[in-house]
Amino acid sequence: MLDLFAITEELRRSVDSLAFSEPVAYVYNPLDYAAEPHGAYLERFGRGRREVLLVGMNPGPFGMVQTGVPFGDVGMVRDWMGIDGAVGRPPREHPKRPVQGFACPRGEGSGRRLWGWARERFGPAEDFFARFYVANYCPLAFFEESGANRTPDKLPKAEREALFAACDRALVDTVEVLEPELVVGIGRFAERRAAAALQDRGVPVGMVLHPSPASPKANQGWVEQAERDLGDLGVALP
Repeated sequence: MLDLFAITEELRRSVDSLAFSEPVAYVYNPLDYAAEPHGAYLERFGRGRREVLLVGMNPGPFGMVQTGVPFGDVGMVRDWMGIDGAVGRPPREHPKRPVQGFACPRGEGSGRRLWGWARERFGPAEDFFARFYVANYCPLAFFEESGANRTPDKLPKAEREALFAACDRALVDTVEVLEPELVVGIGRFAERRAAAALQDRGVPVGMVLHPSPASPKANQGWVEQAERDLGDLGVALP
C-alpha cells in the first residue's frame, strides 16, 4: 500500500543515483543521514487526508539539512513538534556547512516564520497538521566549493530535468496519498513545479509568499501576507 514512507524511500533511492557537476561540489540528502527524525515526522504528522498540502523548495542549511524536517528549525521541530532523533552526516561534508543535527546552534529563519505562524495560529502541532501537511519538493541541498547554497533551479538543464522527474513522481504520489483539496507552493519555484507535476491531476495549485528573511517583501509582514494569500485561495483560518 502506498504511503509517505514508501514514497520517501523511492525518492531517496532515486535522487541518490543522480550525479551533479560544478559548481555544485557537495550534495546533502537528509533522507539518508537524518532518516530517524524524518521518519518521526512522517509517523506523527503524515497519516490521513489533508485539506492543504504546503510545498517548499529544498532543504535549508540550518533547517532540514540539520533535522530532516522541512523548514526544520531545531527549536520548532524539537519543542513544538516534539521530534528529536539521531542525525548522522553526509558522505562528503563542507567544512563551512557542518551537520550538527539537533545540536545546531543556528536557527532557520524561514522555519521560524512558518512554524511560528502555525504555532501562534493553531496552537498544538496536532491541530495544525490535522488540516495541513508540509513537504519539500526536492530533498537535496546543494553547496558550491565556497559553501554558497545553490538552488535546484540553477542546476544545468540535464541535471535539473533528471532531478525534477524524480521529485515530480514523489509529489504526485504524495497528493494521491494525502488527497488534498489544495496544493500551495511556498514561493514561486515550488508553485511552478507543483503546477507542472500536477497539471493532469485536477488539484488546484496556488502560492504563498516564501518566508525567507532574505526576501524584502517577506520582511514587511510575512504572516499578514501569507494569510492574505491563503484567504485568496479559499483557506479559512481559525
